[in-house]
Order: sequence, then C-alpha cells, then structure tokens
Amino acid sequence: MSKRTITVTDMACTGCEENVTDALEGIDGVSTVEADHETDTVEVEADDGVSDDDLAAAIEDAGYEVAG
Repeated sequence: MSKRTITVTDMACTGCEENVTDALEGIDGVSTVEADHETDTVEVEADDGVSDDDLAAAIEDAGYEVAG
C-alpha cells in the first residue's frame, strides 16, 4: 500500500472533488481518496499493483486534467 499525490489542475468546486473521488474509488485496490480543489491535489492510498497511469486514466475519464 502506498500513498500518492496527484495534481489535478481543473477541479473548481466540491462537486469536482466528489467526481474525482468517485472515479478513483471505482478502481480495485484504492482504499482512500482525499481531493482538494483549493490546492489542486488528490491524495490516494492504493495497493502497489495500482499504477499511476491507472489513477490518471480514471481522473481523465471523469473529465479532469492530470498535471505532469
């Protein structure tokens, strides 16, 4: 299990936070998600088998942009 920080540049409100959280919680192996639109960050705790690409794809599929 590892904790990762992802920068999501276009979250504008708590609704955006909820959308990103829901998208990430839908991935097997993700245990916790904390999104903050004010800092443009998402903290994710997930099994080591969950790749950064998997997390980024879920965020992008929900309509948001991952920085980097």
